[in-house]
Amino acid sequence: MTVDPTLPGPTLGVVGGGQLGRMLAEAAAPLGVDVIVLDPTDPCPAARSASDQIVADFDDAEAIARLAERSDILTLEIELADPHALEAVDTPVEPAPATLATIQDKLDQMEHLEQAGVPLPPFRRVDTKADLERALDELGSPVMLKARTGGYDGRGNMPVHAEYDLEAALEAVGGSAMAEAFIEFERELAVMAARGSGETMLHPVTETVHRDEILRETIVPPAADASVIAKAESVARTALEALEGRGIFGIELFETVDGEVLLNEVAPRPHNSGHWTIEGAVTSQFEQHIRAVLGWPLGPTDRIHETVVSVNVLGDGTTARSAQLTGLDRILASPRSHLHWYGKVQTRPLRKMGHLTVTSDSDDIDLVRSRGNTLRGHLEFAE
Repeated sequence: MTVDPTLPGPTLGVVGGGQLGRMLAEAAAPLGVDVIVLDPTDPCPAARSASDQIVADFDDAEAIARLAERSDILTLEIELADPHALEAVDTPVEPAPATLATIQDKLDQMEHLEQAGVPLPPFRRVDTKADLERALDELGSPVMLKARTGGYDGRGNMPVHAEYDLEAALEAVGGSAMAEAFIEFERELAVMAARGSGETMLHPVTETVHRDEILRETIVPPAADASVIAKAESVARTALEALEGRGIFGIELFETVDGEVLLNEVAPRPHNSGHWTIEGAVTSQFEQHIRAVLGWPLGPTDRIHETVVSVNVLGDGTTARSAQLTGLDRILASPRSHLHWYGKVQTRPLRKMGHLTVTSDSDDIDLVRSRGNTLRGHLEFAE
């Protein structure tokens, strides 16, 4: 179903009301699109920018049905949505619930993409200690052990060496899991790839920097050769063709030390690695997702600055506490720096609380990165 772009515009129902839902609603407003979110947190971060919020769990079938009744199209900003509940409603859902079901299970995702010809790291199914021992023998030690479902932001993932307590490792990720070979990579890359009504568009390839499995920085353009960038775009297109439905997909990649590109994971929604597009591209990932799911023409994705660096603002300390950010004056006084605060009322260690994007006409990436991280250093959470 394509929704005619007439004003007043359609209503988009979003399962999930975190920072992605918040930024989706912000992008929807200029297009005349109303957004209703479903989220168990009352109020959720998206509540300030959305038209309304239904307070309910992501897998609440009755609440999803109510959201569908009030919406022209349903989409999602979190993979914890229930694909069966989404499949049961009469309102169109984009991307397809079947895609969500495939993505939710990391093993199913990898097997599905492997059958589609997407280059991947070697992986094995792991249900028992014996399976994990076999995976370590076949893939080498260590392996990355990943929970099949429920993991995000590094949660549910852990490196496992042959000498570890393997039963404890399996218990730590929740039992049934997937073991993936450790890849010696030159850098990590990401592509925001959108499918609309008969067209696809890719945002420029992005370099991503992780520590402790958490995204810290995105850098555009990446310090990768043109041949690697072309391979990354090709892998992203192949992965996109293997998945059903419209919308934007966050496609995470490895550039190996040999110059090859392997897919890491896919998210069927806007993604942290695409936040730079708000100030750095003609069409942000959030506007593109709205255009795509509604079946409207996709927007141009050209980069509009020489260099764009985004730095995540993460919760610090060792315990959860009230989220009060200080040091904003240095950011506001700095030209071409853009702070996005997600409106979460409580901070906890490594929780994504916001991001800071710095744009520049300089091609000195190290200089722009240094500026972004220096500005981030001025932001502190009050005790």
